[in-house]
Amino acid sequence: MELTPSELTILGLVVEQPRHGYDLERVIEQRGIRQWTEIGFSSIYYLLAKLEKRDLLHADAAGTGSKSRRVFRATAEGERVAADASRAFIAELSVVPHPVLVGLANLPLLPEGAYDEALRCRLIQLDDRIAAVVEATQSQAPLPRPAHEVFSYSLSLLEAERSWLAARVQVSDD
Repeated sequence: MELTPSELTILGLVVEQPRHGYDLERVIEQRGIRQWTEIGFSSIYYLLAKLEKRDLLHADAAGTGSKSRRVFRATAEGERVAADASRAFIAELSVVPHPVLVGLANLPLLPEGAYDEALRCRLIQLDDRIAAVVEATQSQAPLPRPAHEVFSYSLSLLEAERSWLAARVQVSDD
């Protein structure tokens, strides 16, 4: 059974522990998951319903109060599918679209100096993103292993791009 990255992310968070939609939103925000997925707040309940329909999740009956929330739990099949999909996402190399490559492929369209200016702008944003990842990592220590690995991998990719950018705009690489 194939899962999209967004489906696996939501399913994985529920496998980790039973959660309701607002709890999922809090964890997604806290762990910076939107930096590497396209899960919007409004799509959380859509994904939960989709996973429930596929019998990968089930929800406790909602209470009667106005503040009651359905708590979702993974089914045994949901746990199995999540583990299989996780293994595949880690093991299989896939093409990830990078819009910067589209821009680079169209360099002849830019006027003189625009490329250097764009690189400097990107470098500033990248430095800000690196600082945010470092701060998030430190503020949540000790991190569970999955979160630590996500932050570590993300930081490695950001630092590699920073090194590439620094060589082009002739700035310090630290």
